[in-house]
Amino acid sequence: MLKKRTVVFLMVAAMLCGVLITMALTQLPAAQQTGDGEGLLASISNRSGLDDAEARKLGTALDLIEDNYYKDVDRSKLVDGAINGMMEALGDPYSNYMGEESAKQFTESIAGSFSGIGAEVSSQDGNVVVVSPIKGSPADKAGIRAKDTILSVNGESLQGLDLNAAVAKIRGPKGSKAVLKIKRAGSDEPIELVIVRDDVSLETVTARMEKDGIGIIEITQFSSNTGERFTEELEKLEEQGMKGLVIDVRNNPGGVLSEVIGITENFVPKGKLIVQVEDKDKKREKHVSNGQAKPYPITVLMNKGSASASEILAGALQESAGATLVGEHSFGKGTVQTSFEKQLGDGSLLKVTIAKWLTPNGTWIHEKGIEPDIKVDQPEYFTVAPIDKKKTYKYDANSSDVKNAQIMLEALGFDPGRTDGYFDRATEKAVKSFQSKHKLKSDGVLNSATAESLEAALIEKIQDPKVDNQLNRGLSEVRKEIAARASKP
Repeated sequence: MLKKRTVVFLMVAAMLCGVLITMALTQLPAAQQTGDGEGLLASISNRSGLDDAEARKLGTALDLIEDNYYKDVDRSKLVDGAINGMMEALGDPYSNYMGEESAKQFTESIAGSFSGIGAEVSSQDGNVVVVSPIKGSPADKAGIRAKDTILSVNGESLQGLDLNAAVAKIRGPKGSKAVLKIKRAGSDEPIELVIVRDDVSLETVTARMEKDGIGIIEITQFSSNTGERFTEELEKLEEQGMKGLVIDVRNNPGGVLSEVIGITENFVPKGKLIVQVEDKDKKREKHVSNGQAKPYPITVLMNKGSASASEILAGALQESAGATLVGEHSFGKGTVQTSFEKQLGDGSLLKVTIAKWLTPNGTWIHEKGIEPDIKVDQPEYFTVAPIDKKKTYKYDANSSDVKNAQIMLEALGFDPGRTDGYFDRATEKAVKSFQSKHKLKSDGVLNSATAESLEAALIEKIQDPKVDNQLNRGLSEVRKEIAARASKP
């Protein structure tokens, strides 16, 4: 058997080169990686490299730089730069090159937990864009959101850097701080987040049973053992007499294709399609289910951070298993990558997009995403931006930070009477009430201590399932379907 490795890039040791991957084809035998494989792998080229003219041109450029540049140069950096340039020329944020150190950290991250801030990123038009934070990670707790653009790290701009160089700016040991400046849609000014790097757990499946017999399984990403863990948890729920199921793939950035196919087979009837993978020659490899349908209703929760393999699962369960999709429009990542490491011979790694994937009905969701059957937004305070802790706000101030504080106060039951950013007397009174309850100096001034306490209280509230609109609607839909089936003769 091929040795399967997850090929999801995480912000490992701050961030590894972040891309979404939907296929585990790393560490393949050399013959299979060079065109002698079966199925999709057979389409991978077996060419031998540069022709004479190309080799002369690149060699001449290297000689000219070494002979004429005003400083000594590192040949290995020039060669790496040339490869990075080739990958950037593809214009594909999911194809990239990792040097030896990045590739090593990437490989190590697959085996277990790692230290970092815990988020999926990609490179888009010279910007580092967050695809999704890992639930419970430092990035998630600090307020990183899908679609955020990371502008700088510890004062150093990431604009225009290749992904490897941008990632290197964020790396650091556990316990160290990464000060990120974030551009977020809807915010006029950049947001500053201080994230303390920590261990990030790679436990990808959690499950629980509601009192009325509805199971909830959350998948945070599709790693090399996620399918096995999912099946274990599903069987436990079924043994308890589960009547319906909610599968939660919100903020799941994707992962290994074989894992999501295995999970989906638990629900898609035998003979029906799960996913189609199409290479550059338009040849399609169709993955047909060998499983069987379940007797209970299923809903899938998704949002704009649900990407790649999460979208494969959502599309397959919607089109081939009759599941209901609840939540927000998904991310829209419909390509497949594989890794080439042995061919390079020095520990570095090349990640290349080799195909696109289509839903069972033949839809390519790339850069479009999947629309839910039932659109449900979370409360406004779920996505409110953090407050700038370097500034202090009091009566008569007017800013977006005040607006964010007002949204937080309102969510926590301290009604400021408005959420337009103007710090009036009612807002001052709300701040004083909050400060008094949390044993802070009750002066009505929004300082760093009050802002930090506000954000901590809000995070605690958001973690309460009772205020999760999407989860509650998903549960409601399952309950309705259970009742509808019970009423049929």
